[in-house]
Amino acid sequence: MSTPTKYVYAFAEGGRDMAALLGGKGAGLAEMTRLGLPVPPGFTVTTEACKVFLATGEEPPELGIEAARALAGLESEMGRALGAPDDPLLVSVRSGARFSMPGMMETILDIGLNDHSVAGLAKAAGDERFAWDSYRRLVQMFGHTVMGVDGELFENALAAHKARREVSGDHELDSGELMLLTEEYKEIVRRVTGEDFPQDPAEQLARAIRAVFDSWNVERARVYRHREHIPDDLGTAVNVQAMVFGNLGHDSGTGVAFTRDPATGERGVYGDYLPDAQGEDVVAGVRDALPLTELKTLDPRAYVELGDHLRTLENHYRDLCDVEFTVERGRLWILQTRVGKRTAEAAFRIAHDLREERTLDADEALARVDGTALTRLMFPRFDTTPADVPLARGVPASPGAAVGVAVFDSAEAARRAADGEAVVLVRRETTPDDLPGMIAAQAVLTSRGGKTSHAAVVARGMGKVCVCGAEELDVDTGARRFTAASGTVVHDGDMISVDGTAGTVHLGALPLTDSDVGRALETGTATGPLTAAVLDGLAHADAVRRLQVRANADTPEDAARARALGAQGIGLCRTEHMFLGERRELVEAMILAPDDAARAEALAALLPLQRDDFTGILAAMDGLPVTIRLIDPPLHEFLPDRTELAVRLAGSAHPDPHERELLSAVERMHEENPMLGLRGVRLGLAVPGLTAMQVRAVAEAVVRRLRDGGRPRAEIMIPLVGTVEELRLARAETERVLAEVAAETGTPLDCPIGTMIELPRAALTAGRLAEVADFFSFGTNDLTQTTWGLSRDDAEASFFPLYLDKGVFEVSPFETIDEQGVGRLVEMAVEAGRAANPRLETGVCGEHGGDPDSIHFFHRAGLDYVSCSPFRIPAARLEAGRAALTGSAEAGDTR
Repeated sequence: MSTPTKYVYAFAEGGRDMAALLGGKGAGLAEMTRLGLPVPPGFTVTTEACKVFLATGEEPPELGIEAARALAGLESEMGRALGAPDDPLLVSVRSGARFSMPGMMETILDIGLNDHSVAGLAKAAGDERFAWDSYRRLVQMFGHTVMGVDGELFENALAAHKARREVSGDHELDSGELMLLTEEYKEIVRRVTGEDFPQDPAEQLARAIRAVFDSWNVERARVYRHREHIPDDLGTAVNVQAMVFGNLGHDSGTGVAFTRDPATGERGVYGDYLPDAQGEDVVAGVRDALPLTELKTLDPRAYVELGDHLRTLENHYRDLCDVEFTVERGRLWILQTRVGKRTAEAAFRIAHDLREERTLDADEALARVDGTALTRLMFPRFDTTPADVPLARGVPASPGAAVGVAVFDSAEAARRAADGEAVVLVRRETTPDDLPGMIAAQAVLTSRGGKTSHAAVVARGMGKVCVCGAEELDVDTGARRFTAASGTVVHDGDMISVDGTAGTVHLGALPLTDSDVGRALETGTATGPLTAAVLDGLAHADAVRRLQVRANADTPEDAARARALGAQGIGLCRTEHMFLGERRELVEAMILAPDDAARAEALAALLPLQRDDFTGILAAMDGLPVTIRLIDPPLHEFLPDRTELAVRLAGSAHPDPHERELLSAVERMHEENPMLGLRGVRLGLAVPGLTAMQVRAVAEAVVRRLRDGGRPRAEIMIPLVGTVEELRLARAETERVLAEVAAETGTPLDCPIGTMIELPRAALTAGRLAEVADFFSFGTNDLTQTTWGLSRDDAEASFFPLYLDKGVFEVSPFETIDEQGVGRLVEMAVEAGRAANPRLETGVCGEHGGDPDSIHFFHRAGLDYVSCSPFRIPAARLEAGRAALTGSAEAGDTR
């Protein structure tokens, strides 16, 4: 018989290794309980229970019994009963998924309060105001989260009471006002839902658990999971925990602490503390918290104890820890810990420092950073001067530089961004409902909140620029404007600049300059702790990686920059990019030539231009391989537009005879589907002399470099091959020209000849192709198009967003390799190719070569190199190193 599924675990029964079952939060609570930290007791309802609920719409039948048993154990441990009329036990109900999703799902505090137990709480605490403050919070959170009442109705009622009392903060309302507010909240619930706020504590608890399950699939949670690539089928756990109270007066409070600065990675304790408040007040940013260091003055004993616990947790997790805590009348309680989200800058500095401190070894430190974070650090920053006076200063919550128009609501931000406009989302404070606007925006700016507010945490996780708590700004979202202390008014649509590193906001668009990290990567010289951390991490990645990293580069300038960034050669030099601009007329003449003499004349004019191009590129990459792909454009890219030409001729009183001939030729060569027409190897075979001219240009460039004392390593790649016969013909022509140039110059030439695998048939017949090819380079852009049977540009402009929204794609197959389809073709081709030709070199030159997830696949597939655009080379080097580490994907997961 199979063991019955267990759906509820007391905190003492779990541990950090059970995060998939207990969720990240539940596993953290269990681990802290095992470590002996002061954790309020409770229990966790597992993700498996949530999966059953999501699949059937009902909780597992056993859940009610297990939860009741766990609640009885909690009541026994606390010596109080849930919702008892005298000294009641109250509990919180919080979500907790496997991967952190800050603010995306639901939390309900103070479960167990009702019209009777509120009096018992007041008596037990000796504080009537505290009891009614807790009760109004419960009605508000439960009413909105569980019963579906519009949260604005509660906020409007609260604002009216504050206005009547002429106070600005919730904490300034007395017990009488809070009692009236609670009754008004209950009436709102009754009016909107048609039912009374539930008085039965057991019903409150059961409905709260169900609401957390339901919140797994709310829109903001789905949007967040899609962005962070978190699977939709994981479900969330639910944590039921005895309440402790930070809103019991001046000797109580709540806060969030980090063991290191999550924005910069600097050592030291960072965070926020809010006296006489509950935890939701800090996270929501509705009141401006104090720096955590203020707790040292307010409650020295709690501050010292907190520091001890933070050190314990960082040493135990060997990473930055994010800790929520409450001080209840001088007693410290730890409510949550997790490995903290951090900026790209902080990720590199923390990994480097933990390695220096011998907490991590070099491999573990490398697994803690990734190529996406490194790319963010290469973005430009503002080039400011002392004369650039900011409109306001706030908390530098997530570094970087962003320019955009000010937008004051999430929907408008998403709409404008979809139209291609750069936007900055401006709010008093953000809520989870602002997530679509935060994703769309270049930066987030709030007038309230600190480094632990919702805006800060979510922005850091997404790598967005963020400034929080810019108190000098009076943000009026209704009027769509904000007013600075100087009196300057910024309206919706006005351009502003946000500096998330300095924590400043500026009017207009500030100029940008290269990042320190970008300069350090090109020069190899560290200029501070961050650049030293980046260079050290890359050095270790280079030491352990097997994959080489080459560049896609078509000019000597691109080649030189790629080499400075660490490229080990050029994996793709696209010759068609050399035929644009003024040279296009020569190509046009070659393609449309009426006879061999005219074609030879056009080719002769192109030859020295190509030769000079190749000479410069080979010089920039001296001693390193340069793979030169013969011309591979759709033919129409080099011909005049047929419609424009016809219209011009029709409108001319004296048509140009040349244009008449041109139109006739264009119509003769017109293709309905040029992407699958006369291009690649087909063009080289169909246009006499085209392949010979390009090969001669390469060969003569090699000879020139050899005579200048260089070490050129040119490789010639035949594109779009579908059958071995095409490759044999193209190779024979290539070898003939190489032999001619060698004989003419008296210089032996050794130029490997290979092919680009970009058609499914080429991958399926790779064994035969390898008998003729010296190397394979996978053109995964076209291989993806031809495998899926779709045009990238057309698909991304039409149905891709729908497919992503409906979960047909988790990510675009043009961004990350489709392992099951396109990836399988790559694996088959590598296996068959090497079986036929053991010396076959294999690489990838599509843009997937710079994608972090794809690089891990290419490592597993056994490729020799990846090639990508110059800007992506450092990230590719880093990911190639991470891919070489056993279990690197799991070790480096910081979601």
